[in-house]
Amino acid sequence: MQGRNVIRAVLFVVFFSIGTAALSSSILCDDLVRYYQNKELLTEAQESLNRLRSLNDEYDILLNRLKEDPNLIVERLAPATLGPDPNLHDPNTVYPRATAEQLAAARRALMTDTNESTRGRAPAQAMPRWLSRCSEPRRRIMLFVCGVVLILTSFVCFRPPKQTVENTDA
Repeated sequence: MQGRNVIRAVLFVVFFSIGTAALSSSILCDDLVRYYQNKELLTEAQESLNRLRSLNDEYDILLNRLKEDPNLIVERLAPATLGPDPNLHDPNTVYPRATAEQLAAARRALMTDTNESTRGRAPAQAMPRWLSRCSEPRRRIMLFVCGVVLILTSFVCFRPPKQTVENTDA
C-alpha cells in the first residue's frame, strides 16, 4: 500500500509540474519575447556606445596633439580636407579628388558594414526557437489547454485514495 502512495505522489508531481510549466509558459510568452528583444536592443546600444567612446578617445588624442603642435594642422589635416598640394610632390603625379557623392556613397557603405556586423552576433543571444514557436497564437492556445488538462488530470487521477469507514452495526 505504501508503494502505491509513493508512485501516486511521484506521478502527481510529474504531471502537475509539466502542466504548470506549460500553463505558465503560455501565459508569460509575451513577456519572454519582450525580454529577449530588450536584451538584444541593450546589446546593440552597448556596442554603439563602445564605438562612440572609442571615437571620442581618438578625437581627444587628436585634439591634444593639435594643442601641443599647431603645425600638425598644416602637416596632417590640411591635406586630408583640402587635398594634397601638387606643388610639394612630383609634378607628374595625379591626385584624385573625391566628390561629395563619392564620399556619401563611401559613408553609406561603411555604415551598412557596421550595422551588419552588429546583427551577425552569436545565436546564444537571439530568441530561442522554442519561444518563437510558442509565441504563435495557435500553438499558444494549445499549450494553455494542454497545461490545464495535465493539471486537472494530476488532481483527478492521482489524488489520495478515499478512506473507507467500515460500518459497525452490531
